[in-house]
Order: sequence, then C-alpha cells, then structure tokens
Amino acid sequence: MTTSRTDAPGAGEFVPARADLDDLREAAHGCRGCDLYRNATQVVFSVGAADAALVLVGEQPGDVEDREGEPFVGPAGNLLTRALDEAGVGRGAAYLTNAVKHFRFHESPRGKRRIHDKPDRVQIVACRPWLVAEFALLRPRVVVALGATAAGALVGPAFRVTRSRGELLPWPASAQHPGDFPELDPPALFLATVHPSAVLRSDDRQAAYQAFAADLAVAAKAAA
Repeated sequence: MTTSRTDAPGAGEFVPARADLDDLREAAHGCRGCDLYRNATQVVFSVGAADAALVLVGEQPGDVEDREGEPFVGPAGNLLTRALDEAGVGRGAAYLTNAVKHFRFHESPRGKRRIHDKPDRVQIVACRPWLVAEFALLRPRVVVALGATAAGALVGPAFRVTRSRGELLPWPASAQHPGDFPELDPPALFLATVHPSAVLRSDDRQAAYQAFAADLAVAAKAAA
C-alpha cells in the first residue's frame, strides 16, 4: 500500500520552464515529486488541445488509465464520454486531465485487483505544479471539476461540491491559491459536479447519470 512522504520535493522542480503541452507530457514521465510514481505503472498526464473550450479535471487515473497511459478510458471514462456526446461536446473537443497524475492504490488480499485509494493532501499539493503549468497554457471558456478532490485542488479544500454542484461560477481568482493558478484570458467560468465513478457506484445509477449529464450540459452550453 502506498504511503505519503512529507519530505517529498513536490513536482515543481520537474516542471520545465517555457514548455508547451507536449513538453509537459514528456517531462511528467520523470516526475518524482511524491511517492506515487513508485507503484504506478506510468504517469497519466492529459489529452486534448490547449485551445479546448471545455476543460475537465478529475481526481487521479484509475487502474485502466494507469495501464493505458491516457485519462478517462476506463468505465468512468466511458460514462463521461457518453455524457459529453449527449451534451454535444465530443470527447475530442475537450481537454481532460487529473489533479494527481499517478494512480494511488492498494492490492486486494489475494493480489488479483488493484483497489483505488484517494490521494492525500500531501500528494495533491505535490502534484499541483503540473496542474498550474497546464492552466498557464489553457484558454477554456469553462473549467469543470469532477468530484471533491478536483474541486479542492482547483479552488481550495473549503469548497463543497454538494453546496454548489452544477452552478456556473467565475473562475477562481489567483488569490484562492496565491502564486498558483493564473487568471484565464479570456475569463472563464467554473462548474463542479460529481466524479463519473460516483455515478457508477450509485444505488440509482440512472438518476445519478441523468443529474451528471445535466451538469455537463450546463457546462457545454456555456462553453459553446
């Protein structure tokens, strides 16, 4: 099982200066900013163009993503793709990334499955420089946080998805994280919703999916 190292250097020293997205994706393979690289198969960075009107940020890659090296390609990713299609935004028109770029997990007792573990605050903060570097290059109209971890990484741990779910809000000023996230030009909007994996875990999956799809439709309309 993965544990946190409070003495980890953070990703800042691994992020190249004056980099484009391809440079960031390549450099991330060498990141040793926290302990998660030790057990993960590979880094999973992002997919999409810098000029995508809609940016979606999740928590971390899952088991399938860790094996394939691309975000949102497992069961939760398939559900997200379906909802984006229904909202009129093809997956290829969005930018998809995660707050944490390596898979955190523990193995089942017999070692046959890798079970998702939520990244801790140390790991989220350690990985923040990659997310900041991405946002320095992005020009979205709408930023969507998929789940509480992503929302906390973007706007601070005090934010509650349950209170503001599906609401279009001004993109957070850099004062939320002084010296971190840049102001976006042109200004963007922010919307938080649940992570698609929460839909898959719901007792009433159909209702949960409809609510999730409705949130993405709000974001897609604003990004159009």
